[in-house]
Amino acid sequence: MGVYLNPGNMDFKRAINSKIYVDKTELLVFTNNVLMTEQLYISVSRPRRFGKSMAANMLAAYYSRGCDSEELFRGLKIAEDTDFKKHLNRYNVIRLNMQDFLTKAGSAEGMIELIEKKLFREINREFREVDFDPDDFCFALEEIFDQTGIPFIFIIDEWDCVMRVYRDDKAAHTQYLDYLRHLLKDKSYVALVYMTGILPIKKYGQHSALNMFYEYSMMNARPIQEFTGFTEAEVQALCEQYDVSYDRMKKWYDGYLVSGVSVYNPRSVVEAILRGEFDSYWAKTETYEALKVYIQMDRDGLREKTERLIAGETVSVNPLKYQNDMAAFESADDVLTLLIHLGYLTTRREFSKEKFPEIDEGAVDCVIPNSEVRQEFINCIEDGGWENVMDAIRGSNELLRLTIAGDEAAVAAQIARVHQENASILQYNDENSLSCAISLAYYSAKKSYTVVREMPAGKGFADLVFVPDRNCALPAMVVELKWDKSVKTALDQIRKNKYADCLRRFSGEILLVGVNYDKDSKEHSCRIERVRK
Repeated sequence: MGVYLNPGNMDFKRAINSKIYVDKTELLVFTNNVLMTEQLYISVSRPRRFGKSMAANMLAAYYSRGCDSEELFRGLKIAEDTDFKKHLNRYNVIRLNMQDFLTKAGSAEGMIELIEKKLFREINREFREVDFDPDDFCFALEEIFDQTGIPFIFIIDEWDCVMRVYRDDKAAHTQYLDYLRHLLKDKSYVALVYMTGILPIKKYGQHSALNMFYEYSMMNARPIQEFTGFTEAEVQALCEQYDVSYDRMKKWYDGYLVSGVSVYNPRSVVEAILRGEFDSYWAKTETYEALKVYIQMDRDGLREKTERLIAGETVSVNPLKYQNDMAAFESADDVLTLLIHLGYLTTRREFSKEKFPEIDEGAVDCVIPNSEVRQEFINCIEDGGWENVMDAIRGSNELLRLTIAGDEAAVAAQIARVHQENASILQYNDENSLSCAISLAYYSAKKSYTVVREMPAGKGFADLVFVPDRNCALPAMVVELKWDKSVKTALDQIRKNKYADCLRRFSGEILLVGVNYDKDSKEHSCRIERVRK
């Protein structure tokens, strides 16, 4: 076994031995099925701390020659597959973490030279009796495969480090991508390439140097979407095992919708269980340091869209033109698409063609996924330039108190103040705009409530429903919004359409809240009624 050639199973063994391990070995069923096929090129992109390296270590442990991993995988899901032993420890594996090489070399060119230097040293030691070209790495691999009949599997972690570290160096991007193409594309010695990173494959010019890859990203991970993070069933099992509140876990770390599957941030779930505390653990990653830079870019209404996202709204995004790097931004859509890949945002519905009728497919609705990420957005806007939004957020505790107290005039006045101070984004022309203002004004309610917009209820859809968290003594709230009508109309609609019926699992006091905005007087009004269920 070597460091980079056939690295063995020690890294994966550490994962297995950890207090919390979630079995994702069925991913190997998928990779076994694409070995030595046209689909052998796999590029997996997802945010940091979403288990990319652990999956890479698992593949290395399973495929690497020179070690015996049968006992390690015994009892795991892959061991039940009929092809489990067929591929176990049968391939020459080259396992590379590109970030390590780039850090040591200091340039893309130096990184490539260092990779080949290290690999040649291990190849010379491993294949002493094989006659191969000592001057050209690709030729050497071809000759080794020709004489041994054993193909190579490439497992490449942090593949996109050059694009992230040297964001504006297009020459470095091109050199690096062309090197990977020369090493991997149409080579008989390649049985599988499993490449992980944060970004999808970089596009440049009119083509991609790595167009042979099948990409699995936060935008589309089918058919391996369940391996993107922890699934709901997996998190429920962990919460039951360690006596942790599933409802709180869901609010803090759920929210990522990947090709129809709801997934959790694995790192944060594990940290919350081990530490016994819900907190923003993912915020320690390097990508969070860049969030402020991206949301401060005033491109194509980006600030307005960011404020809507913070308020809890969904925003439509066209991701088709994004070039898959961290520097070439032509529009707000490019920035928001990057934030989806980085994990700051998630898709809510996969396709919304009606939002972009000029394109055939690809438009998505995005939203901030959960409490952990939402807090980081707030941290990024506290430093300045977003004072009106922060004032609304800071005042949201008081607004919730006034609402529960039934102070209708004070509630209306505070909602009006949020509207006036954020008029740049909350220009009212319909109930959707009013909903955005209300969501921002009640921001702090998300700490104690699950806030659902357009919730199916009774004979229609309630504009906003505030469902108290379990073991929370606060009343539930059903809010109906009207534009240029009346609060009486709003409350009549709640009662007539039986919107409170949506609170089937709730027992206690419910506030029926009607809010209206009069376009002529530019005044807000509010009426609050109390019922019990």
